[in-house]
Amino acid sequence: MTMAAELELADVAHMLTALPRRIHDIVTLNVTRNPQAEALREGECTWTYAELAIATDAVASRLSSAGVRAGDRVMLVGENCAALVALIFGVSRLDAWATMVNARLSAREIDVIRNHCRPRRTIYLTDVSPDAAAHAHRHEAAEGSAECFAVGSMGEVLFGALDGSCQPEAVADAAAEQVAALVYTSGTTGEPKGVMLTHRNLLYIARVSSTLRALDAGDRVYGVLPISHVYGLASVMLGTLFAGASLQLETRFSPQAMLKAITRCGVTVLQGVPSMYAKLLESLPVATAPLDVPQLRTCFAGGSPLDPALKAQTERVLGVTLHNGYGLTEASPTVAHTRLDAPRSDCAVGPPLPGVEIRVVANSGGDVAAGKPGTLHIRGPNVMRGYYRNPELTAEAIDVDGWLDTGDIARQDASGALFIVGRAKELIIRSGFNVYPAEVEAVLNAHPAVVHSAVVGRAVPGNEEVVAFVELAPGKSATAAELARYVAGELAPYKRPAEIVVAPSLPVAANGKILKHRLAELAQRAASDVSPDRTMPDTITREEAL
Repeated sequence: MTMAAELELADVAHMLTALPRRIHDIVTLNVTRNPQAEALREGECTWTYAELAIATDAVASRLSSAGVRAGDRVMLVGENCAALVALIFGVSRLDAWATMVNARLSAREIDVIRNHCRPRRTIYLTDVSPDAAAHAHRHEAAEGSAECFAVGSMGEVLFGALDGSCQPEAVADAAAEQVAALVYTSGTTGEPKGVMLTHRNLLYIARVSSTLRALDAGDRVYGVLPISHVYGLASVMLGTLFAGASLQLETRFSPQAMLKAITRCGVTVLQGVPSMYAKLLESLPVATAPLDVPQLRTCFAGGSPLDPALKAQTERVLGVTLHNGYGLTEASPTVAHTRLDAPRSDCAVGPPLPGVEIRVVANSGGDVAAGKPGTLHIRGPNVMRGYYRNPELTAEAIDVDGWLDTGDIARQDASGALFIVGRAKELIIRSGFNVYPAEVEAVLNAHPAVVHSAVVGRAVPGNEEVVAFVELAPGKSATAAELARYVAGELAPYKRPAEIVVAPSLPVAANGKILKHRLAELAQRAASDVSPDRTMPDTITREEAL
């Protein structure tokens, strides 16, 4: 970040006051500044900001005629595309809440979210996602006609039936109170949590993200992170458009498409999770040879821990610094990231964003000594409004003074940079997506042959894997392959165990609690075998389990 940008963000109160009122105002501002600038690129098609504004208005009109009111939830089932961007802005224009759901979630996962948020309408982006089409068919969605624009069609979208029982939420004029997006993340109990993110939450992240990344109208940002997740929504999509830059949308990640984007398509900024960079390197004939990336100026990693070796290798190949950051859905999501003018060779996640306060808290409840690890608490304009329809859980997460307990273990060095040294509880981050063991265990335990299961994370280069240990009921039988096929129909791909180990019994403490740390150690020992045919066995002995 330049000195000018530092000064620009220093007066946080003024910055917040100057933010637009709603997220769709980003489009309006850019139409005023440069209407013919490229806003979105999807395959061979492009939309200018003027065309995006037309699409946004048309979507808002179509939604209104379909019965959507201010305060309603609108569930958008799809994957990255220009139509999804227009839908999000159109929902905003009506003061409704956009509930983006990745179409690659299983039928069970989609239905749990749908039943919780009770949307007025569910819209399926069937043109870009066969999975969305399958969900639409399962829900017996009625076909709705799509609007067409000068640069091409926005695509066929299907409207589900109107839910007449949906009750709208109260509408607030203040951007800090009005919810813009309802983003679901699984809870530690396996139940979904609807994170209510306000317009100010998202606009603040868009404003700060675009400034700290020094984005301008000449940039083209690679948009492969799912917009249904908060990193892709706030930092990538909204941050890019806030700056008047161009967002190159990709429906799904592939290393070949990313390579083409940076070598031949003029992408200047990459944002991704560490596993994307690892897969890019794996796809190269020589993973250490520098690439010719003439316009790439910087890249960022977030969403999961960054391995030092992966960071160093990525920087050698791309010839630019791989910046690191940290966040969580409840913080819209960004809490901290490294600065352009202060690259680091370690894997610190950088100083907090301007306007974000932090505390590193000891078990006693007081602040830890400087440089010591503790639980990270944050406060600032990025902190969520709360969990939808769950005031008790909200009160547990955010205290009366506005401090959010992240549940993550961090330390802060003398320079102010944060290091994330561990994660409280048992969260697994697979390819940037949160996987809560309780949810996977609930699916496994529903199998008639399973009596107990325990799910742990296992570190692999640039990522984490999900490993499940199961104990079968007496007289029952099931192989790891059979259990894998069973969970495949119940869980999104990133939540499915990479390996399932059938054990005669699971290790337990005197109080009956499963000793997951022993299982995690066993899973990690298996990962240390780097032979090409390394696999874990279908079964383990009682001695190995204990």
